[in-house]
Amino acid sequence: MATYEEVKDIPNHPEKYLFDVRNESELKETGVLPASINIPLTELEKALNLPDEVFAQNYGREKPAVDAVLIFSCKAGGRAARAANLASTLGFTNAKAYAGSWTEWQAKQS
Repeated sequence: MATYEEVKDIPNHPEKYLFDVRNESELKETGVLPASINIPLTELEKALNLPDEVFAQNYGREKPAVDAVLIFSCKAGGRAARAANLASTLGFTNAKAYAGSWTEWQAKQS
């Protein structure tokens, strides 16, 4: 599991990836986590299977290596856990969910 402190420190760790798996409409309502890449859960498997150059074009960042730290966030943690499990099944060895997700982030930013 990823912690609030780890997610807050993501901008200082370019070797780590923070994926927000909420839908775009949710992001417009609430805002985004700093340094996060939005890939809705329904598109995640396809995105993580893209060729490296296509991933970079689509998301503005190199495709993560299979041993990169991948942190997944959503609204309350459920989709983040499913996303981390999906990434693990695709061979990513350091995938984890931010259990508190947007709900915790927003509460601690107040």
